[in-house]
Amino acid sequence: MDVCRYLILYYFLAFTFFKVTVCSEVSIIGGKEVKKLQPWMVSIQKDEVHVCGGILIQSQWVLTAANCQEKPITSVTVLIGSLSLSKVSKGTQRVGILGYEYPKTFNAKTRQDDIMLIKLNKKVKAKPKKIPKKEKDVPPGTNCVVTGWGATDSKVREPSDKLQMLEVIVMRRDRCNRYYDGDLVITKDMLCAGSKQDKTGTCWGDSGGPLECKKNIVGVVSGSRGCGNPMKPTVYTFLSQNHISWINKTLKKKFNSTTI
Repeated sequence: MDVCRYLILYYFLAFTFFKVTVCSEVSIIGGKEVKKLQPWMVSIQKDEVHVCGGILIQSQWVLTAANCQEKPITSVTVLIGSLSLSKVSKGTQRVGILGYEYPKTFNAKTRQDDIMLIKLNKKVKAKPKKIPKKEKDVPPGTNCVVTGWGATDSKVREPSDKLQMLEVIVMRRDRCNRYYDGDLVITKDMLCAGSKQDKTGTCWGDSGGPLECKKNIVGVVSGSRGCGNPMKPTVYTFLSQNHISWINKTLKKKFNSTTI
């Protein structure tokens, strides 16, 4: 009889542990591993630890979010052309930076003009990702993809070793404003996108990463309140005409410069 009780207890505990393990998987922020190399995808790192994502848009320039500034710049490097932060593959490049360029109107609290260009200390051999020449409207309901090495568990402030992607849906700005209830004001230079599922969304370390709609870059991750909360969808810096013009003017101004 004691043996029976022991076996029942054993299977009960084993089943309970299995349930907990499976349920704990649900708390992962909903993405899936990227299998195909994206040579323009950038990991911005401080002391070789990932802090933000970025997009190589020219051989010496990375587009990201202004909230991704790290100092001193001598401690900052970018990792280009890798699907893993720990396993460096052939063609992966690590380079230093010369400095940052961001709009004077950037406001960390309101997320206004949360956009930035990083000039690398040398040109890299990787295929850049083109940004739109002019603003392209992204209607609400559009299915898009966000990519990054951000944390996959909202309780653990550590980046994912493997590059992750997540399908999201663009929502109306007025609806997003209602969700944030004055905490943030979503302007025409911003976008909101999220998922209907709980515990699915961007998290720490995803800032600066790309939002792609129909394989076109339309924005960069600015941030959200918490991780994976459908009532606080991710806010993106939209590549509006204002931001596209700022990027082009900055690149033209700095094109022949060796320092910033």
